[in-house]
Amino acid sequence: MKISYNWLKEYVSLDDVSPIELADKLTRAGLEIEGVEPVASGNNLVIGKVLSVKPHPNADTLSVCEVDYGQGSVQIVCGAPNVKENKKVIVAKVGAKLPQITIKESEIRGVKSNGMICALFELGVDKKHLTQEQLDGIEILNDDAPIGEEPLKYLGLDDYVLDSSPTPNRTDCVSMWGLAKEVGAVLRRKANIPYNEGSANIGKPTDLIIDSKSKNCPVFIGKVVNKVKVKPSPDWMVNYLHAAGVKAINNVVDISNYVMLETGQPLHFYDADKFEKREITVVDGLTSKITALDGIEYQLEESDLVITSNNKPIGLAGIMGGDESKIDENTKSIIIEAALFDHVTIRGTANRLGLNTEASSRFVKGLEPLAQVKAVDRSIDLLKGLAEADDFEETVIFGNPVYKPIKVVETLEHCNTLLGTDFTIDEVVEVLDALDLNVEVDNETFTCTIPSYRTDLKIREDIDEEIIRLIGFDRLPTTLTKMVATIGELDDSQKLYRKTKNILKSYGLSEIVTYSLVKEDYIKNGLMKFGEDVELASPLSDDRKFVRNSLMPSVLECVSYNQNRKASSINLFEISNVYQKDLVENRLAIALSGELQASRLHNVSIKNDFYTLKGIVEGYLEKLGIVSSRYSIKPNNDIEYFHPYRSVKIYIQNKLFGIFGNVHPSYENKMDVNDVIYGEFKMDVLNDIKIPRIRFTPLDKYPSVSRDIALIVDEDLPSKDILTLISRNGGKLIKSLEIFDVYKGEHIEKGKKSIALNIIYQSKEKTLTESEVNEVHDRILNRLEKDLKATLRG
Repeated sequence: MKISYNWLKEYVSLDDVSPIELADKLTRAGLEIEGVEPVASGNNLVIGKVLSVKPHPNADTLSVCEVDYGQGSVQIVCGAPNVKENKKVIVAKVGAKLPQITIKESEIRGVKSNGMICALFELGVDKKHLTQEQLDGIEILNDDAPIGEEPLKYLGLDDYVLDSSPTPNRTDCVSMWGLAKEVGAVLRRKANIPYNEGSANIGKPTDLIIDSKSKNCPVFIGKVVNKVKVKPSPDWMVNYLHAAGVKAINNVVDISNYVMLETGQPLHFYDADKFEKREITVVDGLTSKITALDGIEYQLEESDLVITSNNKPIGLAGIMGGDESKIDENTKSIIIEAALFDHVTIRGTANRLGLNTEASSRFVKGLEPLAQVKAVDRSIDLLKGLAEADDFEETVIFGNPVYKPIKVVETLEHCNTLLGTDFTIDEVVEVLDALDLNVEVDNETFTCTIPSYRTDLKIREDIDEEIIRLIGFDRLPTTLTKMVATIGELDDSQKLYRKTKNILKSYGLSEIVTYSLVKEDYIKNGLMKFGEDVELASPLSDDRKFVRNSLMPSVLECVSYNQNRKASSINLFEISNVYQKDLVENRLAIALSGELQASRLHNVSIKNDFYTLKGIVEGYLEKLGIVSSRYSIKPNNDIEYFHPYRSVKIYIQNKLFGIFGNVHPSYENKMDVNDVIYGEFKMDVLNDIKIPRIRFTPLDKYPSVSRDIALIVDEDLPSKDILTLISRNGGKLIKSLEIFDVYKGEHIEKGKKSIALNIIYQSKEKTLTESEVNEVHDRILNRLEKDLKATLRG
């Protein structure tokens, strides 16, 4: 929020406190001030009067002016088209330093110029608050401007703007009245708030109907003012609005914005004569269109709160009014609207439509319970004084805008124990009185009555926080931190994470990090879904509305991005959490496309396919110390994401570890990828099982015996079953076991396949004899024939 220093001085004395000092004190008290900037700047400036204007002898667009600035007259060359004799102007004398330039005595096209006649934007005034006439020429002052005096002070531009960033709980600090209270408490000075309670309790009977059909609008106030006069706002109000970043329009509209900035309560004034029926109702559930004050037509959704009259939308509740009922120069009577709208609803509509206005930002932060009543009271006072308002009708109120004061009890002992301080009761009471908390003291127990605008104070710890921030954190005693000496080390999951990264990088894969938030389409029927999906209450966009329950869509998005940019080989992995309601899983995703490794020089090319990923997974598990006997690979029946005949599920000790294989062609089309092999694995499964420690074994001392066999087996028999049976029956004499050929075709019976294996026998205790090897080998062949109906290929 932008705070005018001069405006603050209307409520609380800032004598001997500069804008920079005030900003420092507020920041120390917890209200961060991000910057302090002058509204306009420049030294050596005076008000002058143009005595004469003559054409420049050598330039058609320049004029030679004689200007009186109270200490004689000077000649100034000016290029503004609106410079005229007898007009009061702003003169920058020689030596003046303006935001962009320093004025020097110069010669322009052969004519001496001793100064500069200024436009407001040349003094740093924001151009968005200036008219086209002011932008096109110099600033022409009123005839009563005193010659030789300081022009910025005369114009009310000798002001500073403090850019504040209040914490979300300090809703009182988004209003000038709340800020004045805060400044008064920080400086221990009284803040004088110009609020006359009950000012709106006047008027004759009314036929105005005020209603709300939505639970998201519990309070709605309306009041008819039958006589107002629309005219320009006084300069002081224009300057304060501009300092706050609000453009001045006319006195009636400006009063609504001024009161919003004062009280924090957004208001809307309607032209009463533009209503077909004097009835205003808040509704939701509409799906029509509305043209707002910015002239843009917006599509409504059922969740939007809408202001209606005679069943027609006339405003976006809490955001922006409609174009048809706006105040203009012909307005004679108005209807004042003040309401309390649900902050979540307003935030959702504002974000969806991209209309984050001054009004919507205040509704989103939250309002004090009595803000609506205070704002209407203040509006009536200002309308009487600045718009000649008269002929009022009684106020119509829907709902019950009341506040029951909260009392919070605290003790000095608890306060000092919590804060680690030694404050006295007098110090504490001084702070609480400065905060207008109506403190009552009983020995060392004090009771605070919380005012309506301090919605952040609910429990005694909140009171303690107020005490320490206003007395100052520098009062905390200096103590040596007590810490238990510990040795930092990684836990098991961190060790697994690092080891996994190193192993996969050694295979040539690159780690990626993708968004955890995805669109709704990506979380439907999530891969290995394990609970209820998590939807954000206030997403940044529809594409980031849900917390992902699988890594697959995000990783394939990354593959698609790279493939669309002609990347031929893509080998990626990601380790991240996925979420369901109240549940979290840590997962590993691997995506391969193109080649895993390639070297044209050495004629090496490893194409990515199902077996490439299978080899990576098996090699990864082996390096973790998980031998093949501890896991099993089974066919995958999930055909939504994976190819039905080129994907498998892998189980470790009967727990599902993951799914990998070729991505289903239809899902590839959906994700705009080609020929991708993908796997997703549950890292928590690895954390839950016991992995044996790696032990040293001496080099083999005895020779090995190698035997090759070719088996004819059923076509649908998994190779894993053969390897498992051989390992089980060979016992400790099996050194290694490898399939080196699979064949189907000529000379092989239909429905059968040939699998060629290499078996290496070796003992750690002695040299095996031929008969010992034959005994084990024959036993294996017999079990293969009996259990798997496998026969030796002739």
